[in-house]
This record gives sequence, structure tokens and C-alpha cells, in this order.
Amino acid sequence: MFDEIEFDKMKRLPKYVFATINEIKLQMRQNNEDVIDFSMGNPDGPTPQHIIDKLCEAAQKPKNHGYSASKGIYKLRLAICNWYKRKYGLDLDPDTEACLSMGSKEGYVHLIQAISNFGDNAIVSEPMYPIHYYAFIIVGANVTKFSLKWNEKFELDEEQYFQDLKRALKEAMPKPKFVVVNFPHNPTTVTVTKSFYERLVVLAKQERFYVISDIAYADLSYGDYKTPSILEVDGAKEVAVESFTLSKSYNMAGWRVGFVVGNKKLVGALQKIKSWIDYGMYTPLQIAATIALDDDQSCVEEIKNQYSTRMDILIKSFGEAGWLIQKPQATMFIWAEIPEVAKKMGSLEFSKRLLKEAKVAVSPGVGFGESGEGYVRIALIENEKRIRQAARNIKQFLKNLGSEN
Repeated sequence: MFDEIEFDKMKRLPKYVFATINEIKLQMRQNNEDVIDFSMGNPDGPTPQHIIDKLCEAAQKPKNHGYSASKGIYKLRLAICNWYKRKYGLDLDPDTEACLSMGSKEGYVHLIQAISNFGDNAIVSEPMYPIHYYAFIIVGANVTKFSLKWNEKFELDEEQYFQDLKRALKEAMPKPKFVVVNFPHNPTTVTVTKSFYERLVVLAKQERFYVISDIAYADLSYGDYKTPSILEVDGAKEVAVESFTLSKSYNMAGWRVGFVVGNKKLVGALQKIKSWIDYGMYTPLQIAATIALDDDQSCVEEIKNQYSTRMDILIKSFGEAGWLIQKPQATMFIWAEIPEVAKKMGSLEFSKRLLKEAKVAVSPGVGFGESGEGYVRIALIENEKRIRQAARNIKQFLKNLGSEN
């Protein structure tokens, strides 16, 4: 009888493409096979000691064990605003323009729940981080997509982006209310300049849509590149909110600390829905996160340098193995085109065979949308020794593939 009861929202959610890789990976590990895992953006390094010490100190105080504030304790919201002031020269109101979230993913999903009506339309370019798309699907909204274009340096083709965006705004029905941007981009690592946001803010005001910006990888930029914020643009707070997470910059992925800042109406909607849904993050976590944002930031530089070193080693060693890869300017990922010898099999089949035969796990590009086909995402979460071992395995794998053709 209960089999007849349907869950329509779940029908709109497909099986995760990445689940296929995860299932193979799990089976291999159960068989005691050593998998070199580049598939998930899960930092492998420890959280900086001074942040851990503050958590332990705060956890010893009974006053911190009760319910907390769902939008974040005041000192943490102030630290968030101070972070923006130092990094971008921005003034934000900790009461009305900042809201804590349990990682940026939770904040994003609850924001979409708060501001989207059934049947609304949003624009999300692809390849895309899946929740950027499916958060709207979950609430019964619709999504219009177009493909990102970039150059060999993984810089956004800005002119093409705005051509595609304007066409989507004109043709999509109903007219889109939201545009989601995510730069530095996951999965492609594509970057933008401040001029991109200046044009986007002007267009948002002309066409009357809100911009939801995700800068989770803002701190992980290399060389001369510095990640801009949309909120640097004059008048951006009238049309935009932005999310960030401590997961990557501070190796705090499991701590689940993020935030959303910007437009008062949107931030207020998130604060309100969170007041109904949760009682706030454990206070000692919030106190430790305050220290992370306010104290010495040399740990962020050390973490960034580690990713940069791994990136150089991986690109060099994989290249010597026969897999030529372009170097990105930001994020903890590499967006790698499938080697020529494997092009015909597609990203999912290539990823499955790479895992089974070379014992190297990556994320298939098609899992990030149809525009991701032909690529895989490599997360820089294995140490230098493991990277070089992966290169040796890949060299033999590609040699074997070549002999098949």
C-alpha cells in the first residue's frame, strides 16, 4: 500500500553521477586495494592548532553548552564583517548584512528555500557545482542553463557570458529572478575580474534580478591573481549576496562553518528561515571560527602554498606520464581534459577505468552537467608522494589504453 505514496521532490533529483565512482572506490577499499583519491574536495590537512585550541578552551565552559544563535553569535558575525573589511575594504552591518551558516552549502540551500517561489526561474551556468542547480529543483523552481566558455588560462570569456546571459534573460519563461555565479569556479577553476561583476550589477539592476555569488575558493588564488568580490562594486548590495566557507582556507571542512553576506532583504530571509529550522551551531565552534577569521592569517597562506606545490608536482608528473594538463589560477582543483587516447569513452567511463585499472579516483566532468563532458576534476588532496605514485600508475594505464586502439 505504501509503495503507492510518491515523493515528487525526490523524483526531480537524479542519482548522483559521483555515486558510481564512490561505490567502486568503496568496494576496492573493502578488498584492501590502495586507492589514490583525488575525487572529492575534502582537505586532508589538519585544522591550524590555534583554532583547535580555542575550540577546546571554549568547550570547557558550561555557559557555551546551551542553544546558540541561529544567525550566529554577534562576535562571529562581527569577525565575518571584519574579514570583508580587511580583504575587500567593505563595510557590512553584522546584524542585518551577515548570517552564519553550517557550511556555505547549507546556507545556500536554506537561502534558496527562503526566497524562491514554486515555478520561479533561476539562471545557473554549467558545468556547475550540483547544489547550485538542484537547490532550486528541490523547492519546485526551474533553472535555465548555458555553458561557460574560457581561455587557456581558465579566464572567463566575459563577452560570451553576457551574450548568453542576456539571451537567457530574454527567452526564459518566466523571467528569471536569480542568477548564480561561482568564481573561482568549481569545477572548472575559471576566474573573473572585478569588471565582470561591475557589468553584472548593472545588468541586474536593468533586468531586475538578484545575484547569488559563491566565493568558497576566494583565498586559494595563485601568482598575481586575486579573487574579487561582487560586493566591491558600488551598489552591489542592492542586488547581491555572497557566500563563503572556512572549509578550504582553514582546513575546517568537517566543522561546517560558512556565511552569507550582502543584500539585507535576502540575508534577512535567510536569518528568518534559520530561526525556524535550527537553534544555531555549537557555540564553541563559533568561538573558534571567530579566532580563525580574526587572528593571524599566516595559516591560510601556508595552506594555499601547499596546494600550489601539489598543483605544480601533479601537472609536471602527469605530463611526463602522457597526460598534458593546463595550470589554473585558483581553487584546490585541476580541471583536466581527458587524454587524447581516452577521448572516445567519455568522462564517466574514463573515470571508472582509471579507478579500476590505475587505482586513481577523479570526478567525471559529466557529473557537473553536460558541458563538463570531456573533462575530469582532480582535487589536490593527496600528498606529493602519492601524486607521483598516481603518475606512475597513470603512465602504465595510458600505455595500455594506447595498445587497445
